[in-house]
Amino acid sequence: QVQLVESGGGLVQAGGSLRLSCAATGRVSSVNGMGWYRQAPGKQREEVARITVIGIRSYTDAVKGRFTISIDNAKNTVYLQMNSLKPEDTAVYYCNGDLISGDSYYPVRYWGQGTQVTVSS
Repeated sequence: QVQLVESGGGLVQAGGSLRLSCAATGRVSSVNGMGWYRQAPGKQREEVARITVIGIRSYTDAVKGRFTISIDNAKNTVYLQMNSLKPEDTAVYYCNGDLISGDSYYPVRYWGQGTQVTVSS
């Protein structure tokens, strides 16, 4: 059973930093890409950042220059370093991964349970 386990959320003052981690556990054969979404109260879930297995990165405009996504392929773990945080970054952050598990041939998108990030002004 494949699971994505997140950690690293919390409360921080504006201008501060947090680092989120998300590890894919279980019978993971390969990772096609991993990413982070967020959902603020009353808003739709939006993609924040994405990274492919060969390290190609993409970011939503609101976080460019402040957030950095990275991946440790040996650990099947994706990180999101968040700097210069703003109150509008407050949301539940979810990681996802396009993973091939066990004896499967095709990737399936898995989701983490979500971690709360709160930025106070």
